[in-house]
Amino acid sequence: MNKIHTLYFLILLVLSSCGEYSYLQKSGDVDYKYDAAKSYFMSGKYGRASEVFGELLATMKGTPYGEESLYMLAMSTYMHKDYESAANYFRKYYQSYPKGAYVELSRYYTGYSLYHQVPDVRLDQTSTNEAIAEFQSFLDAYPETGLKEQTQEMIGVLQDKLVEKEYLSAKLYLDLGDYVLNSLYGGSNYEACVITAQNALKDFPFASPSRREDLSILILRSKYQLARKSVEEKRMERFRDAIDECYAFTNDYPESKYLKEAREILSDAERIVKRKNINIDKEED
Repeated sequence: MNKIHTLYFLILLVLSSCGEYSYLQKSGDVDYKYDAAKSYFMSGKYGRASEVFGELLATMKGTPYGEESLYMLAMSTYMHKDYESAANYFRKYYQSYPKGAYVELSRYYTGYSLYHQVPDVRLDQTSTNEAIAEFQSFLDAYPETGLKEQTQEMIGVLQDKLVEKEYLSAKLYLDLGDYVLNSLYGGSNYEACVITAQNALKDFPFASPSRREDLSILILRSKYQLARKSVEEKRMERFRDAIDECYAFTNDYPESKYLKEAREILSDAERIVKRKNINIDKEED
């Protein structure tokens, strides 16, 4: 068989300048096509390699070359930057050959292919979550893998993308302010900002410190603005809530780039509450 493969490879070299691909497409010789596909892959012609491996996939199934054909098809499509197809083929490989020679790599490259497809942060992040889940499944299956460090780094990048989306959503609510037509279920945009930012802090505990700081200042700003624009019976309660948020923020981020702003908010909120208390005392007297 090895001699036959060598012969086919030599034939490919001879035909390389005279339309060998057309000849290959018409050939019914499976071994010849298999060697040709591998030759295309080795020479960097990944598009043609994936086409030929794709044609051979059904024929090779159940043969000694079936496993390698599927893996090479997956890798060809990956190198051709057809990441959606690559993810599907790599997943099909590790599901079809759970004890195969390329299982670990296939599980890794499933996640890596999905990683290449994650959309702009302003768009739906379903594929980002899918990539994280695939990477995490890979680490669970191979906790001592040599690919652990880069996999963890990519999970971190993907999680930051999800946090960034929540941050932009929260910031949008704050920027919209008291624009009533956008309020949800009768609530205010400031309340929506607080809830969105708080959920992001809870859902992504391993978000970078700088992004957690950015989310926290949005909460403080929103609580302060909510208090300033509240009806009279709710103002003092909300200003006290803003004051508590100020102290929590300065304790959590004593060297924050927002420290001056937080202290200004604290000073103004305490001044308003103090003035209100003085007026109450006067009325009682």
